Amino acid sequence: MTTSPDLQAASRGLYIGGEWRAAAGGGMIDVVDPSTEAVLANVPDATLTDAAAAVDAAAKAAPGWRDTPPRKRSEILRRCFELMVERADMLATLISLENGKALRDAKGEVAYAAEFFRWNAEEAVRITGEFGMAPAGTNRIVVDYQPIGICLMITPWNFPAAMATRKIAPALAAGCTVILKPASETPLTAYALAAIYEEAGVPPGVVNVLTTTAPGPVTAVILADPRVRKLSFTGSTGVGRALLAEAAKHVISCAMELGGNAPFIVFDDADLDAALDGAMIAKMRNAGEACTAANRLYVQSGIHDAFTAGLVERMEALRLGPGAEPETECGPMITRKAVEKIERLVDDAIAKGAKVVTGAARPNRPGFFYPPTVLTNASDGAKMAAEEIFGPVAPIYRFEDEAEVVARANNTEYGLAAYIYTRDISKGLRVAGAVEAGMIGLNRGLVSDPAAPFGGVKQSGLGREGGQHHGIAEFMEAKYIATSF
Repeated sequence: MTTSPDLQAASRGLYIGGEWRAAAGGGMIDVVDPSTEAVLANVPDATLTDAAAAVDAAAKAAPGWRDTPPRKRSEILRRCFELMVERADMLATLISLENGKALRDAKGEVAYAAEFFRWNAEEAVRITGEFGMAPAGTNRIVVDYQPIGICLMITPWNFPAAMATRKIAPALAAGCTVILKPASETPLTAYALAAIYEEAGVPPGVVNVLTTTAPGPVTAVILADPRVRKLSFTGSTGVGRALLAEAAKHVISCAMELGGNAPFIVFDDADLDAALDGAMIAKMRNAGEACTAANRLYVQSGIHDAFTAGLVERMEALRLGPGAEPETECGPMITRKAVEKIERLVDDAIAKGAKVVTGAARPNRPGFFYPPTVLTNASDGAKMAAEEIFGPVAPIYRFEDEAEVVARANNTEYGLAAYIYTRDISKGLRVAGAVEAGMIGLNRGLVSDPAAPFGGVKQSGLGREGGQHHGIAEFMEAKYIATSF
């Protein structure tokens, strides 16, 4: 079993029409190891010509894949799952190298990413239509569900495997062909997965992968092609708004998983150890670089001091280090710019009254590191109360009662995830109903599951990924046929 990634193979070229090829302009993109700042490899820098070729390849493959029997599609997706599981160690190491996340988190991501293929392999054979009599009795109503068409998928750097498979697996199950544009910071995982899809039997052109330093023009060219019918994007709300505007020009269906600003609410009656365990997962998974990360920790006055002490103890115990080292528990941030943003938010919070209990000092070492940090006396007026921190910083906000914390939790344009800890299940469900978020972790610090619909409300996005039918429905169109017989 291969456990070490072949960086040269992972960066062999753009993957278009089942072939590995250089970019039309010959340009290359350096892939940097965030732990060392050294260049790991380089990948082709796709041009508009390459983008057009990807659409052509997806269009050529579309009829054959659409007409492939669901059972055959299911078997191919199942094989993708099996190959990912077989090569989990290799993929995890590759993710740690290019993303910087701790190896234990990378292994968890690979398992999660692979599960989307197993789940959607099972869903591929369960796509059914509808049949019934019109209320007036004049005709029969037949509803058929068909693949929406060519899909453009744009994924972020923080979960380079899972964000791709969460989109690709249901699209393939539905019978669509896809063009994936992964983040240029972490493209090696996407290309390694493309090789796995090929080995699993995915036909040429069904999945195409291209990397580029000109995402705006490349995306615009792809969306302008009338054969492209779906845009699925995971990333920041700002970029999502721009993509929605571009897609609107061509009336393209969109699924958007955008930014978050998750509140983590701990009531006085919570199980303290369980709340601390959940906080460490919700805050420190992927070193805080997650859209579902706990961004605002609201702790009721009666448990505030004990919770703070417990969180500080756990944060200080984390081992900071290179992602690929097995002992590492908190890896580096993705870029120097990411570290500078965290520093800006922390400095602003301190200027507005926050107290540093631990952390908040960048270590003097190579790599884009920022230490696990806890702030108390955080102000709702600080910038980090409104912006995603996207790092290992836990600001704690004291609150007094339920109505107050619900109002403060909802005082944001975002609504992706939220977390609630209480022993009173009635109160927990009541607060879960009142908090404006698409996903709630009630006495849990982890909400993601391929079998559950993932997505947000307000400025956190449109549509859902995963779930019993939600995810695959994003890649299908309902066709109504009126008939009499």
